[in-house]
Amino acid sequence: MTTDFRQHGFIRVAAVVPVLALGDPEANARELVAGIEAARAQGAEVVVFPELALTGYSCEDLFHWEPLLTAARAALMSVAEVCKGITTIVGTPWKLDDGRLLNAAAVLGGGQIRGIVPKSFHPNYGEFYEQRWFVSGADVDETCTDDVLGTFRISRRQTFDQGTFRFGIEICEDLWSPSPPSTDAALAGAEVIFNPSASNELIGKAEYRRDLVRMTSARTFSAYVYAGSGPMESTKDVVFGGHLLVAENGSTLLDSPRFNFVTHNAVIDIDVQRLRHERLQNMTFAQATRPTGFTRVKLSKSGHPIDRLNRAIPAYPFVPNDPDQFARRAEEIIAIQSTGLARRVLASRAKTLVIGLSGGLDSTLAFLVCLESLKRLNMPAEALHALTLPGPGTSDHTFESVLQLASCSGIAVKEIPIHAAVEDHLAALSHTAHDVVFENAQARERTQIFFNYANQQNGIVVGTGDLSELALGWCTFNADHMANYNVNASVPKTMMTYLVRWYAQHRADKPTADVLERILATPISPELLPTKNGEIAQKTEDLIGPYALHDFFLYQLLRTGAGPARMLALATAAFAGTFDRATIRKWLRVFIQRFFAQQFKRTTLPPGPKVGTVSLSPRGDWRMPDEAVVTHWLAEIDLL
Repeated sequence: MTTDFRQHGFIRVAAVVPVLALGDPEANARELVAGIEAARAQGAEVVVFPELALTGYSCEDLFHWEPLLTAARAALMSVAEVCKGITTIVGTPWKLDDGRLLNAAAVLGGGQIRGIVPKSFHPNYGEFYEQRWFVSGADVDETCTDDVLGTFRISRRQTFDQGTFRFGIEICEDLWSPSPPSTDAALAGAEVIFNPSASNELIGKAEYRRDLVRMTSARTFSAYVYAGSGPMESTKDVVFGGHLLVAENGSTLLDSPRFNFVTHNAVIDIDVQRLRHERLQNMTFAQATRPTGFTRVKLSKSGHPIDRLNRAIPAYPFVPNDPDQFARRAEEIIAIQSTGLARRVLASRAKTLVIGLSGGLDSTLAFLVCLESLKRLNMPAEALHALTLPGPGTSDHTFESVLQLASCSGIAVKEIPIHAAVEDHLAALSHTAHDVVFENAQARERTQIFFNYANQQNGIVVGTGDLSELALGWCTFNADHMANYNVNASVPKTMMTYLVRWYAQHRADKPTADVLERILATPISPELLPTKNGEIAQKTEDLIGPYALHDFFLYQLLRTGAGPARMLALATAAFAGTFDRATIRKWLRVFIQRFFAQQFKRTTLPPGPKVGTVSLSPRGDWRMPDEAVVTHWLAEIDLL
C-alpha cells in the first residue's frame, strides 16, 4: 500500500546554493534553471536560492551599472519561464520606477513573477555597506504591471499560498534585526519562512546562525528555510560558506556542510500539520495582534506525491538519539522529579516518604527519585520507608529484586503480605474467579496499606505509575491510580527504561547498577494473577501491546494533533522492519479505544511534576470529557 505523506500534512521544499558567475546574470540563470529542474525531479514544491543569486551578492559598485541591472531583469524572466509546476524564490536586484534600487527576492511561478519581497534591513557596519547601493524596502508597497513580467506586488507585506501551505520571505539581515519581518509574516498566516541570505563566515558565526534560525522557527511556530551564498562570491575581504539550514518549531532538520565549490542542494519534508497544531494550542501566538496590510498571493498547487519521507521519523520521540543530549535530559528530569517531591515534603511537613516496591521499572525509578529528594532536603535515607506487599501474583524474581535494591541502597524494606486480607475481602463478596475483581482487590488492598502506613509514620505516599499507563488507563481506579504525589506522572514507559539505565551507568555504585540491570531485564507485568511455579504469569505488552507503539501514538496525538490515518502512516515509517502495518493498526485500535474509555481515571489524577512537553494532568495540559465518543475514530481505523 502506497502512502502519500502530503495527505498527512507534509510538504517538500528545496534550498540550493548554485555555482556562481559573479556579475554574469545570464550564466547564473542557467545554473538556477538546473537547480530548479533538480528540485522538481525530487518532488519539491518550492525552491529557494541565496540572496542576489542572479548577480552575486558581492558585485559592489557594479550594482550601479545599468547593463548589470538590465541583464538581471532579462535573466529573471528566463528563469521564470521554466517555473511551471514549482515555485521558485530568487534573490535579485530590482529597480523601482522612481530609480531606487532594492535588494529583493522574486517569487516565480506559472511562468511569471508572482511577487517581489524587498529586504527591509541593510547592514552598514563592519564588513557590510549595503546602504551604498540599496534602499530599505520596509515601506515600499507598489504594484507593477508589465506586458512581459505580469502584474505583481512589490512589498514585504505579502504571503504566498501554495495550496497546501503558506509562506513568507525575509532576506538575510532581516533575520538579525530587532524586529524581523518573519514575525509579521507568521502572524499573517505564513507557516514557512524562506530566507535568501548572504551571511559570510567568521569564527563562531555558523553556530550563532544555527541558533538564530532554530529559535526563530520556535518563536514563530514555523519552519525556517535558509539558503546562504557560496564560496564563489568575491573573497577579497570575506568568505561565504554556502550554508543551508532548515529548522521546524525549534528543532533543526537540516544543517549542510559548507565551503563547497559545486552546486549543492538540500531537499527536506516539513510537517505543516504539526505547526498548525502547535499554533492552535498556543494561545500566546493565537492572541497576538495580527499585522495589517498583508495580501495573500495564490499560487498553483504543485509537487508530486511523497511516498517516502525525506526526514527521519523517530520511533522513540520521547528519547533523544544523541547520548550526550539524553544524559543532560536524564539529569534534568530526575532533578525536576526530586525537586517537586521535596517541595511537597516541605509543604506537608512530612517526616517520611512511603513507597511500594514491586521490583518493576516504575517503582524503581520512583525509589531513586525519593533518594534524590531526601538528599535535597538533607534528610537521612532512613526517612524513606519501602514497603513490599507480596500477593498471589508476586514472582520470586521481582521479590528478590526488591530485596536487593533496598539492601544496596541501605534502606530497610518492610514486607506486608496481602494474601489473607485479599482472601477475606473476596470471601466477604462470595467471589472466587480470577478476574478483574480478583486483580483490583489486590491493587486496592495495597493502596489502603500505603496510605494508612503513611498516616502512621507521618509520611506521604509516593506514586509510581507512568504517563504511558495513564494514557492507556492501565491502572486500577483508586488504587495504584492514587498517591499523595506521583513523581512519574509525565514520564512515558520508553523514557523510563532509559532513565533507569542512565542512573545505573552514571549515578549508581556497582552493586546497585547490577540490580538496576536485573530490573531492566524483567518483563513488564502487573503481577495480579497467581504465579506459575513462582514465575511471572502476566506480561503487560502481550495484553495491551508494545509500549514503544503506544508512546509513539500518544506523542503524535498530543504533539501533532494526529488522527488515526496519520498515526498509522507515521508509525509504519518509523517502525519499518520492526512492526508490520497490520500489527501497528491492531495496537493503534487498542490505544484509541483505551485512551477514550479511560479518561475518567485521568480526570482525578493526584499531583505530579511535568517533566516534558507531554502531560495528561487534568489541571494542566489535557482536559477531555470522560464521555467523549470514540466511534468515528475506530471506524476510521477499521477502514484503513
